[in-house]
Amino acid sequence: MKRVGAIVSYDGSNFYGYQGQPKVRTVQGVIENALEKIFKYRVYTHAAGRTDAGVHACGQLVVFDCPNPRMTNTDIKNALNANLPSDVYVKKIIDLPDKYNPRAQVKKRIYHYYILNTKNPDIFRRKHLWWFPYELNIEMMRKAAKYLEGEHDFSAFRKSDPSDKRNPVRTIYRIRIIKMRGNIILIRVEGKSFLRRMVRNIVGALVKVGTGDWSPEKVKEVLESRDRSKGAASAPPQGLYLYSVYI
Repeated sequence: MKRVGAIVSYDGSNFYGYQGQPKVRTVQGVIENALEKIFKYRVYTHAAGRTDAGVHACGQLVVFDCPNPRMTNTDIKNALNANLPSDVYVKKIIDLPDKYNPRAQVKKRIYHYYILNTKNPDIFRRKHLWWFPYELNIEMMRKAAKYLEGEHDFSAFRKSDPSDKRNPVRTIYRIRIIKMRGNIILIRVEGKSFLRRMVRNIVGALVKVGTGDWSPEKVKEVLESRDRSKGAASAPPQGLYLYSVYI
């Protein structure tokens, strides 16, 4: 069987995260249900990122083995989209080497976080942006972000979970903070891999700097403490998108 990758976008608002779980709606669950309808048996998938409940994706990579060698990549894309719900869409199908493992072999992941920085909320986008009505100093946020670039122990920016024994050392290649039209602030975080809730915790810390509650140097202090209890609260999930994956 040939191994393929689906580049998938989804609105995470009505999902309990990406990873399959019994009795709740997940992105992995609906994709595997669609594959089962197409191939008449369960086809298991592997993804580049296990996004949390309420988190979205523009370029998630979902890898699986195609049981039907006669199907072209266009056939697979069309069959999936015909069987997926309206909040999940396969943008394209690509060929991958046998036994390709996206969790281990992806070269880079890019996350986008969007903040609506206005006095009044936009109720029509409340599930897709973090509305933050207080003034933010972007220059101070950029200065703080520089302390997070490079290879560090990100224990202070991971989800508190004693059962998570993964190595907390991660590498962030770059963080960009961009003022967009419509008073939207984009925080773009590029890295090879991330810990659970790491990007949302980084955004929470940068916002503390933006409001003046923290100095930029406070982020460096928190990072070096390796203590999650010293960090800022997590930014809410709805502003976060798995934007793209470099294979």
